[in-house]
Amino acid sequence: MLPTLLSDRRVRLALAAAAGAALTAAFAPLNLWLLALLSPALLIALWQDVPPRHAAALGFWFNFGTFAAGTYWLYISIHQIGRAPLWVAFIAMGGVVCILSLYGAFLGWVAARWLPAAGGVRWMLGLPAAWLLVEWFRGWFLTGFPWLSLGYSQTGTWMAGVAPVLGVYGISGLLLLGAGALVTVCAGTRRERLAAVVVLVVIWGVPAALQRIAWTRPQGPAVSVAIVQGAIPQDEKWQDAHRDAQLDTYRDLTRQALGARVIFWPEAALPDVAQNLGDYLLDRYHEAHAQHSALVVGMLRQAHNGDFYNSILTMGESVDWYDKMHLVPFTEVIPVPGFARKWLEFMNLPYEDFQYGAAHQPPLAAGGLTLLPAICYDDAYGASNLDMLRTANALVTVTNDAWFGHSTARYQHLQIAQMRSIETGRFLIRAANDGISAIIGPDGRVLAAAPGYVPVVLRGTVVPRVGLPPYARFGNWLIISLAATTLAAVLFFRRSRT
Repeated sequence: MLPTLLSDRRVRLALAAAAGAALTAAFAPLNLWLLALLSPALLIALWQDVPPRHAAALGFWFNFGTFAAGTYWLYISIHQIGRAPLWVAFIAMGGVVCILSLYGAFLGWVAARWLPAAGGVRWMLGLPAAWLLVEWFRGWFLTGFPWLSLGYSQTGTWMAGVAPVLGVYGISGLLLLGAGALVTVCAGTRRERLAAVVVLVVIWGVPAALQRIAWTRPQGPAVSVAIVQGAIPQDEKWQDAHRDAQLDTYRDLTRQALGARVIFWPEAALPDVAQNLGDYLLDRYHEAHAQHSALVVGMLRQAHNGDFYNSILTMGESVDWYDKMHLVPFTEVIPVPGFARKWLEFMNLPYEDFQYGAAHQPPLAAGGLTLLPAICYDDAYGASNLDMLRTANALVTVTNDAWFGHSTARYQHLQIAQMRSIETGRFLIRAANDGISAIIGPDGRVLAAAPGYVPVVLRGTVVPRVGLPPYARFGNWLIISLAATTLAAVLFFRRSRT
């Protein structure tokens, strides 16, 4: 009965979509991490002995299930907060999900057209290598969307021991290798099954051993920090009627935090550009300086030429700026022609056109910490700014996840921040408008977290750390080169056998 059902094309497509949707449960907040191994294994099995067009359809619906279930919160930002018409919200969200699903379709077509028809070489080498390259490509092509990369699901497992060596994509590669090994155990020859068992032992044993290595070392005493979480509702953020109340909120909370060596505010904490709040910011600086505190403030700023930037301002021993490098398409930057911009204005869609920050910016110094900064979407790009780690001894992320309401987005985003700590072996201070504000240790554990959706000050300490793990030296190029070489070898193997 089961083989008969699986021969039905519609059943196979439904299974692919279900497996893709189930994959999202591997990530926070559910953290059913084993699904990051089982869901890809099921798709690899479904891809067996099917023509290229059907393999492409299977890949499409697998990714559709993943991104429809995993990024449903786009609807909240577009319709509920952005107040776009319902039909526009569904078209926009559906368009994003379909575009991301095309990556799976391409992978399925390539697997059916170019990889060996069956066997361990296909399942444990060819498909994992090709899948990893597509995942990496998705992370940067046309600004990229690295969300829900497989490796993020393992921040709480010993598999995370690979991150300081090969980064999040290294973990993705091991998971895909394990998924291929599971298929090989079920369908391979006796020799291939033995090899697959060895692979399954290695992919769990090696990360566990690597996790015991201290890739970085402390530099100086612990530094006291405080995170100011204003909890400003997004639908009130830019209303003039609420402007003064927001300024009072950050003033009062910052006064509670005085005495900490460094005080952090979230992304775009105040409802105006810095140039219009000069006196207010100067007052906060004088109050902090009198208590030997430095301020690290998420602020919007306007350059002399009129360009807008989403930035971080530090006010301590010196005043410095960091400008956001990775802007969110269709919210912070609109990659469409002028006539389309007019249409967006007419439809009352939320958008601002910011400028990209420079590719090379120095780290930020405040209160004894030298910080590698990230603003919201920046922290999804682990290989960015790795050159700062030669001097940076801690990480900071300022963000505003209120755009996505009470959804899973904030938990997924926190998990990304945890991976950045593991990759670099450094503490990370995460200041979020309404949560999850947190202090994360160099092993990715959340050491302290503020309650969500309430104004609060979160206090803690971080220890400056120095040293360069292998990933900090090579970025993604080590694992990507390995995947590309493996895929080339598999294609050559297939051609020589043919």
